[in-house]
Amino acid sequence: MKIRVDLDLCQGHSVCIEEAPEVFSVEDQADDYPKVKVLNFHPSAELQGQVRLAARYCPNKVITVIEDNE
Repeated sequence: MKIRVDLDLCQGHSVCIEEAPEVFSVEDQADDYPKVKVLNFHPSAELQGQVRLAARYCPNKVITVIEDNE
């Protein structure tokens, strides 16, 4: 699994942190909305379910999960 994030659309709602805090954080921006930061672009198998939930529930749909078989 790989993770891709569209920072242009991110508004820092922090849903990703609630679902997968080991993989995502949100950083304040001086001149814009807070933005997601990916802490681990290749999460372990134990975290992949949480990452999928973070992508599913992101209000702005900024997280894309790329499965290894794609």
